[in-house]
Amino acid sequence: MPEADLETLPGVGPATADKLHDAGFESFQSLAVASPSELSNTADVGESTAADIVRAARDAADIGGFETGATVLERRNKIGKLTWHIDEVDDLLGGGIETQSITEVYGEFGSGKSQVTHQMSVNVQLPQEVGGLHGSAIFVDSEDTFRPERIDDMVRGLPDDVIDATLEDREIEGSAGDEEAMDELIEDVLDKIHVAKAFNSNHQMLLAEKAKELASEHEESEYPVRLLAVDSLTAHFRAEYVGRGELADRQQKLNKHLHDLDKVGNLYNAAVLVTNQVASNPDSFFGDPTQPIGGNILGHKSTFRIYLRKSKGDKRIVRLVDAPNLADGEAVMRVQDGGLMAE
Repeated sequence: MPEADLETLPGVGPATADKLHDAGFESFQSLAVASPSELSNTADVGESTAADIVRAARDAADIGGFETGATVLERRNKIGKLTWHIDEVDDLLGGGIETQSITEVYGEFGSGKSQVTHQMSVNVQLPQEVGGLHGSAIFVDSEDTFRPERIDDMVRGLPDDVIDATLEDREIEGSAGDEEAMDELIEDVLDKIHVAKAFNSNHQMLLAEKAKELASEHEESEYPVRLLAVDSLTAHFRAEYVGRGELADRQQKLNKHLHDLDKVGNLYNAAVLVTNQVASNPDSFFGDPTQPIGGNILGHKSTFRIYLRKSKGDKRIVRLVDAPNLADGEAVMRVQDGGLMAE
């Protein structure tokens, strides 16, 4: 969305407009989805003034009212689907990972969660005709998992026709078997993944706000941000808030963090992909004792929940646990040197 003239809003003069811009509010829509208390705290304006600004921005952005189901369907037709390039998994997910939604992938260590975030950071950059979103990626790394060497492997592991289409799209001369062309493509792909390491939960929450600024800066570029990946969402919160006495504070902060991530997805038509750690429930006598952490806050906020579990060798079971419009089910994939592959 282009930068709006915020001074046209009632109660917003040049000084207040500067404060709002400095706080990352560049459009009527970004103001419209903010709460008055959030605006008051981040932009240093009074609570009543903030409420007036939010109300006026909602009118200017024409959001917040009722609309028909047909209008919702028309808007949903603009949602992108980021494919895994694994037919069985894409069928399970109704075409792939949706933009404007939070997709949570959870599983025990070694189940392939980080492999998914790496693979989607590659796939999101592919041309739309071969299942990509022709966009760039933001990668928030809280567990020191991001490896550029893995991106190299995954680009080389793409099908030849996908590589050729991507080279042509980026106006790089050569084909899938051309080493020089591949090196140039890999460098270009890495250049479009914006990585930040989160050192603690507060820093991770700050990076979500920075992601919003970065998405705004790239919105009119050739490769707008179409993926925000967080690997992992819960590691810092789990380590810093220990025991039942800290649970309420942890969940409150996690809730705000999820809303900030969701805001990036909705404002900039990006897919939000988060990984989650698990715990084993010792009281479970029947079924799988593995449970995702984060509680109901994360369960309710995630639009899609995917459970990854190990199988024989390099096989992984991809289970769709929850989705608003899809049936639960399972698919099989392999984690190989060239990335995520069909069975």
